[in-house]
Amino acid sequence: QVQLVESGGGLVQTGGSLRLSCAASGRTFSMAAMGWFRQAPGKEREFVAAIVWRSGSTYVADSVKGRFGISRDIAKNTVYLQMNGLKPEDTAVYYCATDLRGRYSGTYYYTTGYDSWGQGTQVTVSS
Repeated sequence: QVQLVESGGGLVQTGGSLRLSCAASGRTFSMAAMGWFRQAPGKEREFVAAIVWRSGSTYVADSVKGRFGISRDIAKNTVYLQMNGLKPEDTAVYYCATDLRGRYSGTYYYTTGYDSWGQGTQVTVSS
């Protein structure tokens, strides 16, 4: 099992920036990829970004491309989500997750492509 803890959320004005962190512990050697999802009130959880743990290859949702970036620090077992140019529609609870099975990259866009999830961190963007 892998435990994930997100941090870095908060309240920010439109156009501002935040960097979310997700620290992993436990059987981290089994992590194949990590992803970020978000869920706004009354909406389904949606894909934001993913990164392949060893290669560093990244996948970013079109809705945030050019504003958000994902990176990882292997030594710290931590994945980051840098969010710039924030908009009110980015307001959501942000979750990180990890794929422990080495799935095909096409699955990274779906919640079913991950095995462990963090508890989430709230991001609120005021207009």
